[in-house]
Amino acid sequence: RYIDTADNYKTHEMIREAIKANKIPRDKIFIQTKLPIRDETTKDPMATMDRYRKELGTDYFDSLLIHCATKETWVEDMKFLMDAFDQAQANGWIKAKGCSCHGLRALRAATKNDWVEVQLARINPQAHHVDQDLQNVHDPAGKYDEAMKEIKAMRAKGRGIIAMKLCGNGDFTKPEDREKAVQHAVKCGFVDAMVIGFKSNAEIDEAIERLNRALSGKA
Repeated sequence: RYIDTADNYKTHEMIREAIKANKIPRDKIFIQTKLPIRDETTKDPMATMDRYRKELGTDYFDSLLIHCATKETWVEDMKFLMDAFDQAQANGWIKAKGCSCHGLRALRAATKNDWVEVQLARINPQAHHVDQDLQNVHDPAGKYDEAMKEIKAMRAKGRGIIAMKLCGNGDFTKPEDREKAVQHAVKCGFVDAMVIGFKSNAEIDEAIERLNRALSGKA
């Protein structure tokens, strides 16, 4: 019951209503949302976080991330936002804090920064949309070994690693590619959880089947 969302996704209220309709106890769900770093929401981050709490119908977030850091200077640039996260954590609004990165330069900065407790990272063995050092951080060409070096270093520091882009930003249309990515995430030894996007109930059923197969040790 791990729910991954973000302000950008415009799903906070939908999630709140789904939890309410299914009468799921709050302590039985893990809610992670994200605060973007390049719009008006950073002007008053505490007010933004309070808005998130109302939209999601929760007093606290299990994890709150700085969303989509792309610059190697993001730690210095976002110091005020990190301070706000620290205040929110002291207030009991956040249990764990961290970031999601796009691009090797931002990822390397995150590795060095001990403020990060949770890292949402682009991981698949095909290296499709995995972090790289190109000027366009959203270019699908990735550098698996270089990116995983950073992720493994973070994991060695005790951080939680959540894998994203398992299906290559939705580009893995071949079932064997999706199978390979899920098997890798479960068995690589440095991923604690994963997020997979869905467009249909059939895709949810497929992902559950793949995860159950990987977790049972079957290839």
